[in-house]
Amino acid sequence: MNTQMKKGIVELCIMKLIQHKKSSTFEILSKMKNLEVSENTIYPILRRLYSDGFLKQEKANNEVGAPRKYYDLTDRGLEQLNLLMGEWEEFTHSVNQILKGENHE
Repeated sequence: MNTQMKKGIVELCIMKLIQHKKSSTFEILSKMKNLEVSENTIYPILRRLYSDGFLKQEKANNEVGAPRKYYDLTDRGLEQLNLLMGEWEEFTHSVNQILKGENHE
């Protein structure tokens, strides 16, 4: 799969995963393991979403090691997620029509 396309899908998945529950990077990676996404992909996306104002961070003390960062959507992030979800649904609907042979114009 094209790298840029995969990053866009990963961004959507990250935002959807943390929509209802604050999550650490470890939790996000665990939930996305079937997509074969590495930390090298996740961290830059999280940093960009945070710097764009779509995510907020909260640090929590960890019994071992450095404090963990937990991510949550901001109101702006929720608006962006809703926009991306709509675009995704339109896109996948159109692709599925083509793949099923329903688009013979």
